Amino acid sequence: MAKTLIPLVVALILVSSGLGSSDVPFIVAHKKASLTRLKSGSERVSVSIDIYNQGSTTAYDVTLTDDSWSPDVFDVVSGNTSTSWERLDAGGLLSHAFELESKVEGMFYGAPAVITFRIPTKAALQEAYSTPILPLDILAVRAPEKKFEWAKRLLVKYGSQISVVSIMAIFMFLVASPSKSAGKGSKKKR
Repeated sequence: MAKTLIPLVVALILVSSGLGSSDVPFIVAHKKASLTRLKSGSERVSVSIDIYNQGSTTAYDVTLTDDSWSPDVFDVVSGNTSTSWERLDAGGLLSHAFELESKVEGMFYGAPAVITFRIPTKAALQEAYSTPILPLDILAVRAPEKKFEWAKRLLVKYGSQISVVSIMAIFMFLVASPSKSAGKGSKKKR
């Protein structure tokens, strides 16, 4: 029975992997945004979008559109919120970045960017969406960073390494330092 079960399982794996893989692009896009407070009373938003082709074929006429930034709230400082590329090869990466500036205070919830692309075997344009960004609290009053906050962060991040190095240093100091009793003679007082 085991002799017939093993070839059956191998055959099922081969058939399922053949059916599951198809020759199409698989687009994954990651959108990131960060805030920087400016002295002029405004806040700059740096946006970057990375587009990956995890599929097995090339995507053509790739277009990125990010229309979630309202012109009433944001001014484009550098770059464009949309762009296009001729192709994205299988396993390839495309990156796009732009900067915005806002003088309006409040919470902003950004929508995912839209990526359209063409597959040679299909006439219709294909669509993919980026990851959404976390809500941005623009011009929010933030508590000033505490004096030793950076030391706490370093201790949390590298605490185990610091303790190992400290133990090794103490051990080396104890081994390398001369003994006090050996210097005066090792006679016991009675």
